[in-house]
Amino acid sequence: MEDANRRPLASRNTTWAATLTRILARTSVTPNQISMASMVMAAISGAALWQAGTTDGGARIALLLCGAAFCQLRLLCNLLDGMVAVEAGKKAADGAFWNEFPDRVADILILVGAGYGAGMPALGWAAAVFAVLTAYVRELGRASGAVPDFSGPMAKPHRMAAITAGALLSLLEPLWDGRNQILAIVLWLIILGSAFTALRRAARLLKHLRGQN
Repeated sequence: MEDANRRPLASRNTTWAATLTRILARTSVTPNQISMASMVMAAISGAALWQAGTTDGGARIALLLCGAAFCQLRLLCNLLDGMVAVEAGKKAADGAFWNEFPDRVADILILVGAGYGAGMPALGWAAAVFAVLTAYVRELGRASGAVPDFSGPMAKPHRMAAITAGALLSLLEPLWDGRNQILAIVLWLIILGSAFTALRRAARLLKHLRGQN
């Protein structure tokens, strides 16, 4: 059941992930500290995306690359905290809290930052709300005795992939005199995809609960 409670990730079975886990396991770094670091990475990513929307030239390029890179570093922290906890045997009593809480904070920081960077704060906040909602439905299912539902189309890895791609594609906007439209489109996709995902997970949970009676 423990495996069912973990998000299925192909990267967890890679050599580089196992190597990083072994390195971290030999240090005093704890899984909870790695989880906390994910919020720092997300804050840097969100701030970079925000500021990219107000700059031009080389500074904008650097900020967009920073936003994309730290978005991925956030995901790397999300991968390694669980691997160090489970594979390296460093579980803590409060690990469940630090496994979930920083993820929600990180989602908000990155998506809201992208919204301000796109010049449409409401889109960023809406994307953050639906991102948190998808996680809420999953955790509601877990609390109800169902196997956690990590389905998409806009689960956490999908959202972060979309933001990363959006930041990188935004580098091309000067070619057609564009300005932040790509991030706005990405945020709309995240909103619609996350809303669908939340409804999909909710329907599966209701089916599970009704099947118990």
